[in-house]
Amino acid sequence: MTITKGDQPSEESAAATGGGEPDGAGDARNPEAARDPRVSTMMLSGLLALGLGVTAAVLPVPYVVESPGPTFNTLASDNGKPVISVTGHDTFPAKGNLDLTTVYVDGGPNGPVSVFEAFSAWLDGSKAVYPQELIFPTGVTKEQSAQESAVAMATSQENAVASALNELDIPYGQKLEVADLADGSAAAGKLKAGDVFTSINGKAVTSLTVIQEELAAGKGKPAAVVVDRGGKQVTETVTPARSESGRYILGVLLKYRFTFPFDVKISLDKVGGPSAGMMFALGIIDTVTPGDLTGGKHIAGTGTITPEGAVGPIGGVAVKMHGARDAGATMFLAPAANCAEVAGHIPEGLQVVKVENLDEARRAVELAATGGDTSGLPACANN
Repeated sequence: MTITKGDQPSEESAAATGGGEPDGAGDARNPEAARDPRVSTMMLSGLLALGLGVTAAVLPVPYVVESPGPTFNTLASDNGKPVISVTGHDTFPAKGNLDLTTVYVDGGPNGPVSVFEAFSAWLDGSKAVYPQELIFPTGVTKEQSAQESAVAMATSQENAVASALNELDIPYGQKLEVADLADGSAAAGKLKAGDVFTSINGKAVTSLTVIQEELAAGKGKPAAVVVDRGGKQVTETVTPARSESGRYILGVLLKYRFTFPFDVKISLDKVGGPSAGMMFALGIIDTVTPGDLTGGKHIAGTGTITPEGAVGPIGGVAVKMHGARDAGATMFLAPAANCAEVAGHIPEGLQVVKVENLDEARRAVELAATGGDTSGLPACANN
């Protein structure tokens, strides 16, 4: 969620000279002193310095300020609509909170922040200040940022449904489609956007993991890739390239195509990005299973999710913890990969549990729901 603030620093100034007459009659200022060129010069210099100070305070700086945004209970409603609604499967009312957390972002394509705003945020423990280039690519526009955020949100919702069904052992259809080819792709001239993977080296492609494991096992040897191209089976031999991290890759950008056994709709206005994936998945699990996953407890969290249920790192976790605590949460589920940002920033009264996958997150919630001892749950360094 993004908002551009227009706050301006307040300014107040006053100047007076004393020179009262003994009897208190007439103007208390000394007319001769007012005409003294030295006094005029001093006053002019003072006003100029004040003006420069105010101007400097409102000058834009290349920084981004993150501050706590609202939280949304995935088990409740937003603007009169259920955040999660399910058709084609039994649903069960749930109590408690499984809050997703958000961040307000000022700066970058959302509009500049001033020196005063950046400095004030730096002094505020609930906010974070980053160089603009760490958050937004150079030259990105507000419209581009909003579009990328919307796509990431849509993808996170599909992944949340898939991961929730995996967690519940509910079967569904899944295919991998070529979305695009990377620059210098090893598959250039062989694979095309729209190709749907069928098999690799004779193994059915049921997930991205199958492709990754087969390429790793081949150690750079040519791979026989079968794809569905417009209804026809096409076989291509692709010699994988080695990435900077040492992994063997085909150099294609992939997207999932799912076929779910029932419909899940997520309704949330003006919120974008991929970081709500894990909390959506937990909300779906609670919605389609009997009982109350939270036991009425107030739990919040953040983290991306893959269809296989892996929880990934996000931005703004320190700010999100403050937003969660302000909303009443007593437990916060954080991606294990974010522990460096969590340590030293945990608000008082909030237990932070580090999780690497959806199953760990679910077990933590279930333990809290029963009133069990949660002190032994995985934690970041200073929890």
